[in-house]
Amino acid sequence: MAKKTATSRTYDDATGWLRDHGFDLLDAPGVQNRVFLKKNNCSAAIEKTDDGGVKIFAYPGYLVRGEISKLINRGYQQFLKTTKTEVPATADKLQALHQFTEELKEAIGAPSLYNESLGTVSENYIYDRVQDRDAPAAERPKRPWDKKTAKKGRK
Repeated sequence: MAKKTATSRTYDDATGWLRDHGFDLLDAPGVQNRVFLKKNNCSAAIEKTDDGGVKIFAYPGYLVRGEISKLINRGYQQFLKTTKTEVPATADKLQALHQFTEELKEAIGAPSLYNESLGTVSENYIYDRVQDRDAPAAERPKRPWDKKTAKKGRK
């Protein structure tokens, strides 16, 4: 089976493609060669690399109260989480985010992976209810079975 490989684009080619396909581009304040993209209430940011290419700076997310949300999966429901709120991800929001992400990948020449083409992929998967499991190991509290107990000395 033949593999279709993505051809990477230059920053100028990518921004031109995005404009031609209905994306709104807004220059990032105080930073050169970085733009925010918006379409269908979804947003992301791309930036120019040192070699003239393009890379994603802020990953795609649905806009919730003007802030790019992060998609998280709790097993029973997907949610759109921002620094201030968390709302359920409805089918129309997920479809808009999936379409936005696929178009963005095509614009910058990134590969479209099989599992991602099936539907929207979350950044976090939190299926269980074990508290603090998703925190970095250094920040997790010691569990009772991890604590060493002093054994009484035997004679």
